[in-house]
Amino acid sequence: MTQIALISDIHGNIPALEAVLVDIQQRRVDAIYCLGDLIGKGPDGDTAVDMVRTHCQQVIKGNWDDFIGKETDDPALQWQQHKLGTERLQYLSSLPYTIEFMMSGKWIRLFHASPRSVYERIQPWHEQEKRATLFHSSALCGSARIADVAGYGDIHNAFHQHLEGRTLFNTGSVGNPLEMPEASYVILDGSYESGIPAPLNFQFIRVPYNIEQAVQDAIQSGMPSPEDYILEIRTGRYQVKRL
Repeated sequence: MTQIALISDIHGNIPALEAVLVDIQQRRVDAIYCLGDLIGKGPDGDTAVDMVRTHCQQVIKGNWDDFIGKETDDPALQWQQHKLGTERLQYLSSLPYTIEFMMSGKWIRLFHASPRSVYERIQPWHEQEKRATLFHSSALCGSARIADVAGYGDIHNAFHQHLEGRTLFNTGSVGNPLEMPEASYVILDGSYESGIPAPLNFQFIRVPYNIEQAVQDAIQSGMPSPEDYILEIRTGRYQVKRL
């Protein structure tokens, strides 16, 4: 059996990422995959990118990773761009959109927001017909086959559902969870690259971390208007329109 840790939506929150990586290391998982949004919202996207590149075997693109390299007159985005620097921006722009593999006889597709776009937002309470489209393929996917298991990040709400014999799940967010103020990630446990039906386990992990250190990091960084980010990480409640 192979264990793969799935992390997502770090958003430049280093105390949260460090706590999650320690927890993953203690569990002796075999690999770490990142489902995007390494940067944005929090102050230390540059460090988050460097840490993800060091610790993660596969990384895909999130919406923040996609638009951060575009021209903008927004001071907050310009601040993030300056801190990231040219090489990291190029790395983020080069990230693929999906991770796909067979595990325990099931075709698994991982993406940031949907198989069609990093900007399409689908919540667990949306109608079933809309949620079921997350199993579909698109030109951004590596395979045309319908997924047996679809996993994503983006919405910062961890969940696990079964829809007509298929499994849909969300990892939640490492650095900006919006249902409770603890870092969230998922471990997949199964027979990697095996087409033979076998047990496939999903473990949802919550990791407490030093939120007040993350608050101080934001304040001391000099980032523009950190107030809403600070409220979100302290309360786990949505404060502003998120990209």
